[in-house]
Amino acid sequence: MTHPRSPLLRTLRQAVRAQVAGAEAEFWLRVEALGAPLVEPDPEGDPAHRLVTFVWRDDPAAPASDVLALLHTVTDRARHSGDLSTHLMHRVDATSVWAISHRLRADHRASYQFLPHSGSREDVLRTDRGSWMSVLDAAVPDPLNPAPVLPSRDGRSPASVLSLQDAPAEPHTGRRPGVPRGRSVDAEVRGRRVTVHLPPGHAPEGGPYAVAVLLDGEMWGPVLGVGDVLDNLHADGALPPTVALLVDTMGRRMEDLSCSGPFVDWLADELLPWAAERYGADTRPERTVVAGQSAGGLTAAFAAHHRPDRFGLALSQSGSFWWPDDERGTEWLTRQYASAPRRPVRLLLEVGLQEWLLLQENRRLRDVLLERGYDVSYTEFNGGHDYACWRGGLASGLAALLSGR
Repeated sequence: MTHPRSPLLRTLRQAVRAQVAGAEAEFWLRVEALGAPLVEPDPEGDPAHRLVTFVWRDDPAAPASDVLALLHTVTDRARHSGDLSTHLMHRVDATSVWAISHRLRADHRASYQFLPHSGSREDVLRTDRGSWMSVLDAAVPDPLNPAPVLPSRDGRSPASVLSLQDAPAEPHTGRRPGVPRGRSVDAEVRGRRVTVHLPPGHAPEGGPYAVAVLLDGEMWGPVLGVGDVLDNLHADGALPPTVALLVDTMGRRMEDLSCSGPFVDWLADELLPWAAERYGADTRPERTVVAGQSAGGLTAAFAAHHRPDRFGLALSQSGSFWWPDDERGTEWLTRQYASAPRRPVRLLLEVGLQEWLLLQENRRLRDVLLERGYDVSYTEFNGGHDYACWRGGLASGLAALLSGR
């Protein structure tokens, strides 16, 4: 291993070279006590940064020839540029310790995984889409990170989560004991799967209830358990009693979540009236929020523009405002907001500082909205295109929009 940046790793290497008995065992005991990854002061002395060292313990029964560390969006960017070599971990000589260090701002949050690999290094460094999908299929969480994992789907392993000291608080994520539980109901509305999460004590005649339409519902519901988030918000009084409608994409994500007028009209003219009749959902646009991430974030902002009569509130997280990549030209929705009459809607946008493909586009939409006099809130979090960041932003965004703050 080259000269390690981490003081703890330097101490380990020196002890191993000096043949200090039990040096490696003592290192692993310390990692288990501190929890991984290792977070140490910035080597450049900047209090706004930390040195974060990810460690992997080799399996002596199946030793790896290489270990790839996948830090969400940061490693993706390297893959996009065609060079993953800087994300290969280094082995501390004569030990089972693999490690890699990143200098990160102290408010960074990201999910991450490891891929221990045996075989050709060339294979693990391939950056074509098929090879990258295989990497994601095989990657595993950090067994030494004590924080709850971030669930995944499609048979993939969950991810571990790094949240540095100054990352935004996420008080509403996870299931909290003693919190009154709402109720989730699976339904089908005109051939589309929808999960309805009802607030504790819900009764249709007790409405009208605020409404939250969550796109990519198959992710937020069975995978991420957003019902717990909503229940925590209700318990803390951060959210008025709200009927949440989790809309399953049913394999039509790219068709429906690309500024599709027919899809948004279905939400407005079929789904919302159905929820009003069956669950006492409010019909007023100022009490109805549509929320989405990535292409869903694009669609949330489009819904407020296309049907402001039904969607008066929109929460866009990491919106794909570059869309479309065709003859219409990029940033179509931004141009619509710039040229069309101002809608009576309120928007909340957030995007990650690590999202090199989206950051400037989100800033340009923000500027257009401000110039046109829209009621818009805008946040940049220090993270990437990542549910580890979005779940906290979803909770705070829904609370801000539906509570009127």
